[in-house]
Amino acid sequence: MTSKVITMAHGGGGSRMLELLEEVVFPTLGEPVLDEAEDAAALYLPGVHVAYTTDSFVVKPIFFPGGDIGKLAVCGTVNDLAMRGARPLFLTLGLILEEGLTFEVLRKVLASVAHWSREAAVKVVAGDTKVVEKGAADSIYINTSGLGVIPEGREVSIRGAVPGDVLVVNGYIGDHEASVLSCREGFDFQVDVESDCAPLGGLVEAMQEAGAVHALRDPTRGGLAASLKEMAASSGVTVEVADGDIPVREGVRAFCEVLGLDPLLLANEGKLVAAAAESDAEMVLAAMRSHPLGENAAVIGRITVGRKGEVSVLTPLASHRLLRMPSGEHFPRIC
Repeated sequence: MTSKVITMAHGGGGSRMLELLEEVVFPTLGEPVLDEAEDAAALYLPGVHVAYTTDSFVVKPIFFPGGDIGKLAVCGTVNDLAMRGARPLFLTLGLILEEGLTFEVLRKVLASVAHWSREAAVKVVAGDTKVVEKGAADSIYINTSGLGVIPEGREVSIRGAVPGDVLVVNGYIGDHEASVLSCREGFDFQVDVESDCAPLGGLVEAMQEAGAVHALRDPTRGGLAASLKEMAASSGVTVEVADGDIPVREGVRAFCEVLGLDPLLLANEGKLVAAAAESDAEMVLAAMRSHPLGENAAVIGRITVGRKGEVSVLTPLASHRLLRMPSGEHFPRIC
């Protein structure tokens, strides 16, 4: 029997990545907390409840409209902490540098890390640097870890959505992947869209103060489709959304039409989908719209009782289609 090998699809945030985790990573490591597949682990230390996460960033190109690999590393890490309701505090920064990278480029990336760390109210407190031979990396890769504190009484989990909850997103989806791909070598067209890359900690705090938020997810690799499927499966509920209520910029929609893509599958780096208690949904939505990163927030659906793990999309033709977990990325290296 031929041994399975890693493909690019295994890093895409879809069903192939889930297969890799469930068949190889989780059972080999044998740590039950990993099976929860959260954006960050919620851990109890003496006298404090913390969230801890780690991430790696290999985006190509490393500079793109609306961001760069340094900004992406900070925002991606603090957003994973925020998805557990945590207040991000500290980051570590691991640099893997390709031989031949200029000091000028490295300074530019690190200046971005410093700026966005201040914006996100976190401190870079430890790190590591390695250099690999030319051709063994693509300019620079970044690995991070993040630590945050979960306020007493706050419980937010991908497993927390309950029937009756209202589903909201904080704005237009698909901007990040459209932005990165539009400036990638080999594409002969431009999309007038910038990456949505942004730190979401402040927005999440505003939402938590406004009402009960049961579940959060930031739709990065695999897009909104993967996040909705993960929420439905992990919470053991059915998700119903309306395609016409999901905000998508015209530029991103046109981009998808040209390449034959689905906006729901595009990666985001400054968006979240939340399951909020029905009684508090209007207050949560109002709080989101009063925040700079939630001005275009919208209700896109709700949590219902039905077949566990199912996601149903109401189309503009008033028909329903079942949303399936994407198998992998359309294009590699978008985060």
